[in-house]
Amino acid sequence: MKLSRRDFLKISGGTAVAGVAGSALSGREASAETQQFRLKGAKETKTICPYCSVGCGIIVNSVNGKVINAEGDPDHPVNEGTLCSKGASLYQLVNNPHRLTKPKYRAAGSSEWKDVEWEWALDNIAKKIKDTRDRTFKVSAKSRVKEKQPDGTEREVEKDFVVNRTEAIAHVGSAALDNEECYMLQKLLRSWGLVYVEHQARI
Repeated sequence: MKLSRRDFLKISGGTAVAGVAGSALSGREASAETQQFRLKGAKETKTICPYCSVGCGIIVNSVNGKVINAEGDPDHPVNEGTLCSKGASLYQLVNNPHRLTKPKYRAAGSSEWKDVEWEWALDNIAKKIKDTRDRTFKVSAKSRVKEKQPDGTEREVEKDFVVNRTEAIAHVGSAALDNEECYMLQKLLRSWGLVYVEHQARI
């Protein structure tokens, strides 16, 4: 069969139109199908990323207590919906077969870690903090200061100052704490007499 140039263009154009019409039809059929939204029925919780001191807002979606999605919060003033690579993979922090779900304890002189209960671990930590504080607490400390003499000269003398502190315990804060939690933590630590109070944002 011999085709002229005009006949070739007619056949080519007709084929193209038929293809577009067919794809439009299938597209309409596809849109008619009800698509299941993957976050349908999921509980939405807003939180703060725990990784660094920037404090990006995150929306976490969970179903039956299991995290299924985590994404940046577009309404948060810090990150406005964006996340770094660590924040974007936050759901893996929970859904991880290697995640520890119980505290571990290694006795003095032992080479192995063993699982312990939270109640025992917290009681043990509290006892060690109290023992250390009681053993190292200083009510006063001596310091050399310059004191003016009756003849107008200055002389260094040693004086006692009330300090009420312990220098044997330190605390490092976390970016996951909000202002109210930091305030309460400071009140607690200062009541113990701690002077070495740090935060990861400064380290």
